[in-house]
Amino acid sequence: MFVLENCVRYSEEDNGYIAIIPELPECSAFGETEEKALEEIKMTMGLWLETAKKEGRKIPQPHGKEPLKILYEDAFRTTRPKLAGV
Repeated sequence: MFVLENCVRYSEEDNGYIAIIPELPECSAFGETEEKALEEIKMTMGLWLETAKKEGRKIPQPHGKEPLKILYEDAFRTTRPKLAGV
């Protein structure tokens, strides 16, 4: 299982929640609820990983302490990843 750290915070300016994955540059999502932000980041992460693969970019190894409740294999189903030091 390959999991990544996530950070979700409430933004008063945006009147909603912003989710980011620190290991994936510029990978962020917005939702009116925390749950919606997490749903959106799942889709965003899949697109980020798909694009990185197509462009031959290296996929960063997870290094966070709190795993994202989204499995890599759910977001990016073309390969089945190995367990990464979680």
